[in-house]
Amino acid sequence: MSMTRTQRPGDELDLAAEQGRICALAAKGQRDLQRAAAAHPDLFSARPFDPALFSSIALAMAFSAPTCTVDELRFANRAVLWGFAVDWQVDYLAKSREDVDRVVADTLAVVDGAAPGAEDALGRFLAELRDELARTPGYARARGVWREEVARTLAAMAREWDWREATAGGRPPSYEEYLDNADNLACTVVNVAHWIRTGDAGVHDRLPELVAASDEVQRVLRLVNDLATHDRDREWGDLNAITLVGDADEVARRAAALTARCRETLADLAGRFPREADYLTRQLGYTSGFYGSTDFWGAR
Repeated sequence: MSMTRTQRPGDELDLAAEQGRICALAAKGQRDLQRAAAAHPDLFSARPFDPALFSSIALAMAFSAPTCTVDELRFANRAVLWGFAVDWQVDYLAKSREDVDRVVADTLAVVDGAAPGAEDALGRFLAELRDELARTPGYARARGVWREEVARTLAAMAREWDWREATAGGRPPSYEEYLDNADNLACTVVNVAHWIRTGDAGVHDRLPELVAASDEVQRVLRLVNDLATHDRDREWGDLNAITLVGDADEVARRAAALTARCRETLADLAGRFPREADYLTRQLGYTSGFYGSTDFWGAR
């Protein structure tokens, strides 16, 4: 890569060193995710849970939160992996609405403190996250927000399951309904858990404000995800904004408009929560760039 006039060799050296440090955080995170998956083989045995998925998760979190410790990122990475696991359970393993309802009920019971059932592999993994989060100072005050975000995520995934069935019968949701259901991406629910784990009392007390900003980012990521995965979604039978709108360029324009609005929201948020605003900004930028070339899931 050639340097511009304003770039100096020292600048490039410092930038590369910082990128190397972040990638080292990701490498440690990937190894931990592989250990977590090995400890739960009945949950992560499907082909889409491949080494590249673990690497992609770890890189996304390391570049979104490069000032976090390895331990803080370990928790965040596992929270993301849980999001992929519950998505897989609802989208591809559930064969009936009763199956979906069981996943929802069992998951919420674990969040509320219940011991997972002997056959509930998803619940056992979530219980590990719950117990670690519960040791965070301030968890008792912030737990309700996390519980609400888990419920919203599950409801969104269940709603998409219904929409897939309805779409097969010629009754797809509208684009507006689909975008409003972006919680099925499981982005904000992870962010809330991460902020509980890493934030102070001020952050915990203002979580609803951070959730609103995260939801804006989540809607953008819903669209940039769809722009990258249209062919895969068509093959897997998933809903996609391009299918609903009928024009990929129009979806890209809508994503750009939402991104511009996000920039304003995050700039305003930075004055009160600089670390959390920086995290959301980096999450939006990194994930948008990532989806420009590839996807998280491995082969089905």
